[in-house]
Amino acid sequence: MSNIRLAKPYIAFEEIEAEFREVFESGIFTRGHYVEAFRDQIAQYTGSKYVFPVTSATTALWMCLKLLKIGAGDEVIVSDFSFPATANVVEDLGATPVFADVDLATFNMRASELEGKITSRTKAVIFVDALGNPTGLKEIKEICAKRQIPLIEDAACAIGSSEYGQRCGSIADLTCFSFHPRKLISTGEGGAITTNNDEWAEWLRVKLFHGASGMKGTSLDFIDFGYNFRMSELQAIMGCKQLSKIEQILDERNNIRKAYICLLEPLGFSVQQIGDSVRYNVQSMVFKVPSGCDRDKLILGLRELGVETTIGTYAMSASTYYAKKYVDVQQNSLTLEGTTITLPCFKDVDVSHVAHFIEEVCNA
Repeated sequence: MSNIRLAKPYIAFEEIEAEFREVFESGIFTRGHYVEAFRDQIAQYTGSKYVFPVTSATTALWMCLKLLKIGAGDEVIVSDFSFPATANVVEDLGATPVFADVDLATFNMRASELEGKITSRTKAVIFVDALGNPTGLKEIKEICAKRQIPLIEDAACAIGSSEYGQRCGSIADLTCFSFHPRKLISTGEGGAITTNNDEWAEWLRVKLFHGASGMKGTSLDFIDFGYNFRMSELQAIMGCKQLSKIEQILDERNNIRKAYICLLEPLGFSVQQIGDSVRYNVQSMVFKVPSGCDRDKLILGLRELGVETTIGTYAMSASTYYAKKYVDVQQNSLTLEGTTITLPCFKDVDVSHVAHFIEEVCNA
């Protein structure tokens, strides 16, 4: 039986051993020069003016909503096809997540959906780069700019992706990245916020340092209340090592994508579509299964053969909690939740081996 994992990190302990030893010997595990280096690398790579490394994309999204003073009575329009964290942060702050349906080809928020759901209570829009795909982001940004609504990009999956030559992290008003173990760049857990807004950056700088700003005599001067969502030095070391080779990672994953398409499209599988203007990081290798194929049986069958797979992602509006509270299930998103499959994608994965098992299960 095979044992093919869904994903593997693009880093080995040997690459970071020396730096880890340095940190242990120095005793500086937080607020050190590696976090600063990772912050600067993200800024340089994405083209964003300000970067704030944090503990996760969830805390990043939550901080962005706090910055925008989102609360009770407010509405935030969110792409529906996403992990529930996207809506959970809105719900946590007492605002109402308004689910926008997605395109069946790109899996991303449709511009017409956004236009139809903006009201006087809309205080922000969260566009999700579904599975790393930013197709349509700039069109959504134009709508938000015209209506003077802040645009938050949930780029949890999208480090390295770009649209019209502009990288994710420098397009939306606020962008949130994830460095979870399944992401192209993993720091174990972790995330980052990017923005080009000077005022917002100053707010984030203070809030993410417990409300401190400068010194008052020999001690910190706390000018506000704040939080501790800091990334550690060890996490930053991992991030720096991977970010330095991200273009190589992108090329490898796009070659894997081409190989899968070549083998699976003849079987009736259809791949998530990306725009002609998009450089896609292939965060997740996702296909829609053929008509008549039971997606869940396929996942279970592959699992029995030792091939790890999972669904594409979730129709948040159809989850038990949100469906019961808002009764606003988005049909395209629900269709995608039931018909998409994520396949193994990492360096040296044997695509032909996976495709063979898929054909075997489908024909059983």
